[in-house]
Amino acid sequence: MITVHGMSTSGNCHKVRLALGLLDRPFHWVEVDSAAGQTRKPAFLAKNPNGRVPIIEREDGSILAESNAILCWLADGSALLPADAWRRAQVLSWLFFEQYSHEPFVAVARFISLWTPPDSPRRGELPRLRERAVEALGVMERHLQDHAWFGADQLSVADIALYAYTHCAADGGIGLAPFPQVGDWLERMIAAGAVAMPRP
Repeated sequence: MITVHGMSTSGNCHKVRLALGLLDRPFHWVEVDSAAGQTRKPAFLAKNPNGRVPIIEREDGSILAESNAILCWLADGSALLPADAWRRAQVLSWLFFEQYSHEPFVAVARFISLWTPPDSPRRGELPRLRERAVEALGVMERHLQDHAWFGADQLSVADIALYAYTHCAADGGIGLAPFPQVGDWLERMIAAGAVAMPRP
């Protein structure tokens, strides 16, 4: 049994919950409200000095942080992470894409839109964030013209990572209508068991 410390309305935490569900693996969930500063309390910082969720904690007390690292550990030996080194590297490349070219724009636009007050100066960032999010979605759209999934011939941890914030991009003012292939992929994810993330 593992314990997941996470915030249910966080896409990075939702990734972990999705993977555990698809793997049919039991877990204990501890809700941590990072927006309220709970990840900055001494008890949490003792587990993850970086002060972020999600983290997983094993029964022996060992901790693993960073959502995509957690996905890879959970999926090791399963169909969600290819055994072949080349195919696995393809999946990893999409995980890096998600963290560097997708999440910083889609997720941050969502955060500013949902969690900051209407007069927040951070709302001035939204046009640029949305522009970069559209660029990332365009990369995904082009890939999906010739592939059903990201990096593998079937659903993988790359799809889980990208699903987490893509399916709720509208929360950040990013429409998916211009990306029909992305829409079809989201439908495949739902058919495979992916569920929507709760809104704050």
